[in-house]
Amino acid sequence: MVFTCRQCGKCCMYLGDYIVIERQTGPFRFECESVSTGTPFTAEVDEDKREIFQDHSFPEQHPGACRFLRPDGDLVRCTIHRDSPTQCKFYRCVVMRVADHDGKPLGYVTGTLALHADDPALRSVWEVIERKRPKPDEEAEPWIAAFLREKGYLVE
Repeated sequence: MVFTCRQCGKCCMYLGDYIVIERQTGPFRFECESVSTGTPFTAEVDEDKREIFQDHSFPEQHPGACRFLRPDGDLVRCTIHRDSPTQCKFYRCVVMRVADHDGKPLGYVTGTLALHADDPALRSVWEVIERKRPKPDEEAEPWIAAFLREKGYLVE
C-alpha cells in the first residue's frame, strides 16, 4: 500500500524539541539544529507558505509542535518542506497512538494503517480490525479509532 500524506500535521505535533531554531537570519530564513542527530541546517520558509508562516498563533497554542508547522485551511503543513532535515523526510507517519486504559503506550498506527505494537492483546484486536475495517482508508481511520476505544484502549 502506498502512503499519500494527508497533511494532517499529526506527525509533527511532538517534534518541537527535535528541531531547534538557533537564530533567525532573514525574514524567512533560520539557522537550526536537528537535536536528535546534532546536525545544523539552514531552513528557509517555502515561498508558497510564507503567508501562513507569519501567523504565530498555532505554535503558541501548541508549544510541543514543530515551530515550522502551520494550519492552512483544513490542512496542517510543514512550511520548510524543501529544507526540512533528513529526520523529517524519512519520518514514518503516525496517525494514531494507542495506549491502555491507564495511558501506558502500547503501539501506534502509521499512515498506511499498519499497526506497530508488541502487545499480544492489541495485536489480537488488530486482527479483527484487519478483517472488518471499511475501505477506503479515509473511512477506515475513524472506524479503527472508534473500534479500539470500544475495546477499552485510549486512542490519540
